[in-house]
This record gives sequence, C-alpha cells and structure tokens, in this order.
Amino acid sequence: MAAPLLTSLTEPGGDRPDALVVAGRPCSREDLLGAAGAVAARIAGAPVVAVRATPTLETVTAVVGAVLAGVPVVPVPPDSGPAERDHILRDSGAALLLGGTGDDADGPAEAVPVDPAERSGWSEPEPEPDSTAFILYTSGTTGAPKGALISRRAVAADLDGLADAWAWTAEDTLVHGLPLFHVHGLVLGVLGALRTGSRLVHTGRPTPEAYAAAGGSLYFGVPTVWGRVVRDEAAARALSGARLLVSGSAPLPAPVFRGLAELTGQLPVERYGMTETLITVSTRADGERRPGYVGLPLPGIATRVVAEDGADIGELEVSGPTLFDGYLNRPDATTASYAADGWFRTGDIAAIEPDGSHRIVGRASTDMIKSGGYRIGAGEVENALLDHPAVSEAAVVGAPHEDLGQEIVAYVVADGVGEQDLIDFVAGRLSVHKRPRKVRFLDALPRNAMGKPQKKLLPPA
Repeated sequence: MAAPLLTSLTEPGGDRPDALVVAGRPCSREDLLGAAGAVAARIAGAPVVAVRATPTLETVTAVVGAVLAGVPVVPVPPDSGPAERDHILRDSGAALLLGGTGDDADGPAEAVPVDPAERSGWSEPEPEPDSTAFILYTSGTTGAPKGALISRRAVAADLDGLADAWAWTAEDTLVHGLPLFHVHGLVLGVLGALRTGSRLVHTGRPTPEAYAAAGGSLYFGVPTVWGRVVRDEAAARALSGARLLVSGSAPLPAPVFRGLAELTGQLPVERYGMTETLITVSTRADGERRPGYVGLPLPGIATRVVAEDGADIGELEVSGPTLFDGYLNRPDATTASYAADGWFRTGDIAAIEPDGSHRIVGRASTDMIKSGGYRIGAGEVENALLDHPAVSEAAVVGAPHEDLGQEIVAYVVADGVGEQDLIDFVAGRLSVHKRPRKVRFLDALPRNAMGKPQKKLLPPA
C-alpha cells in the first residue's frame, strides 16, 4: 500500500485548532480532513478537476480533497482573464471548477462551491505514487500555457528533500502569503506543511506587517516580498526570531540579501526550481549562504552545465525523481525539453562552482548576452546596478548591435542619477565589457504574479 502523501493529516495526535491559518481563518487538521473528505467524496472518479486558486481556506480544502481522491488538480490563477481560464480548462479537460464563482458561469467547466464547514469521512486507499497529482500550467511566455504533469511521487520526493535541506519539522511554523497556483505557494507552502506536520500561517497577502505579526520559524517569500520587508525596518527586525528565511522564484538581489542579514540577523536561504522540475537545488540550513548562490542539488538530483567553447557558464540540465512526466497532450514539446541522453533542459544559464554550489545567471532566451565575443549573464549586471543607492529596480537585456552582435541595455527604476553615472558605476565594479551601453529609466518594471520581471514586455531599447 502506498504511503500517504499528506502524512500529517492521517497521523493521530498533535492537532491544534489553529494548525492552519489562512487569511486569518484558523482550522485544525481534523477539520481540514473532514472538509477535504467531503470534496473528495463529491469528485471521486473525475478524470481531472480545476480549482480557482484564491488565497483562501476554500482553495486549501479543494486541493487537499482532490489529492485525497487521487484526482489531478489544475490550479487556475484567480486573476486570469476568460481567454486564459478557458484555455486551461479546455486543455486540461477539467469539467469541474472548484471554488468557481458567478464570473465563471460562462466558462467550459461547471463552477462548484467549496464549503470548509462540510464534513465527510474518507477512507479510500492512497492513490498510486506514479499517478498525477497536479497539472500545473506554465506562464506561456513562448506561446499558450502548457500543462506540466506532476506525479505524487515527484511531490513527495521534493518535499522530503527540502525537509532534509531545511531541517523542516513538525516543530516549525511556516509563514508565507504566496499565490496558491504555483509550486512555491501551493506545493511547498501548503502540501509541504501537511507532509512535515508543521503549522501553516498563510497571511493572505504577503505584506511586511503580516509577516512580522505571524511569529513563524520558517518563512517563504519571493524577492519582491523580501525587498518590501527590508524597506520596513520594524517588520524586518520582527523576523529576527525566525530560524530560516527562504527566497525563490526569482534571483534575490544582493542588496536585499544584505539588508535581510543586517536587519534580521540571519542570511537568507535561496533555492532554484521550475514548474517542470519542482525544486531541485537549494542552500541548506546548515550550509554556506552567499548572495547570488542557490546551493546544492537535493538528494537524488543530478545537475550539469552544458557550455559552448569551454565557457564557465551554460545551460543547466537536471535529472532526478522530482521531474515532471511531460506536457499534457504535447509530446513534441515534451521531447524538445530533453537532451538526447534524457537530461531535462531547463533553459536557464548557470555556473557550478568547484564546491558544487550553483549560481543562476538567468534565462538562455533573455539573460545570456553575447557582446563583442564575450558571454555575459544579465543577472550579474543587474546586481551591480542594484548596488547603486539610487537604483530600486533593474533589468538588463541584450539588444541587436551591428558591431558587437548584442549591446547591453539596462532598464532601471532610479531617482537622482544619470545614465553615464550608472554606466561608470557598473564599469567600476565589473569587467568593463559588462557595462551597459544604454540605460533606460522607467517608473516600474513589468512583473508577473510572482514578482519576476517580464523582459519581453519592456519597451524597445
């Protein structure tokens, strides 16, 4: 018989009325199991269900119910427009949208309300480990979003690897306010707590004030969240009692890393992953923490860098038990995502240091710049710009140039500094060939829901 994926829900003892708190609403594990059991009974046998993934107790109940029933879950971003929503629902084949509202009535799936006050026992056998737990849709930056098939086995392997790396136990209180339609907020941030047995406080919105008031030992955030925490000194200092601050989903700017260290008294932990791979590399709780480095592979994960002409940076490829089972109904896209020998091609540019620590430079499509015969990672230039006290945001791209091939163009949000000042500032910190040739000033960088800069949406250089 397969071992339970959500271990703590089926273990007797140790419950408390506020084992989970979601946007201020407390819930015990026993009550969650009863409410999720009612959902499981309603959807059992369905081929797939979607969940309108709002940051609510209803979403947690719906997802846990589907996991109990062994029905693949498709999280739908609550702010998705009708076209994106309908594509996800039709592509996945979901006939039910749990937590759907009146706004979803004209969509291709039946909107089904979820009531956390419902109760029903659930005693069916644990689904097989190789069965699909989630269909997670990619951001769609290179076309319509694709559904990545994530197995229960992959989820369990990833959560156990992270529990080992972060010394994550039932004694922890996990705090975050991340969206519940991504790996970070949903798989790590909800299922992780239900597997390890740690208490979970989801703040609804990831504000510095909410993080400070939560009293957690383990915090998850994206760089945008941590940047706001650093700018709120009182909130940052209130996190000094936590034992681990984890950042992911995008590179953490070095000034934010240093600000957290100064104000909270501890160095943040960075980690790396993708929808298709879950989290594969992380700094360990007992390991060295350096700005710009995401640590070591999790147990069972192998990594390699495929570089051109002996360069020290190149595309990161991975293999191991956390990888997805392919894209739904997209065999060609699945095949294209793997190298000939079976390693997954992440599309991210990385360097692996002699001690095995990984540094992620950026995306191959947008962050590897080839200028004047040099290969330059955009992330390195961005961090140099962010070290300037007048710069609050920075994004660097390569623009076509008739002589250099590409020239470095920086987009910044800054106050009281000129273009040449920033060019000279970078040239004084990095090799001169890594300086921007142009600097464009913006009011704000375009970002997605996880705070990642969307470079394809930047104005022309």
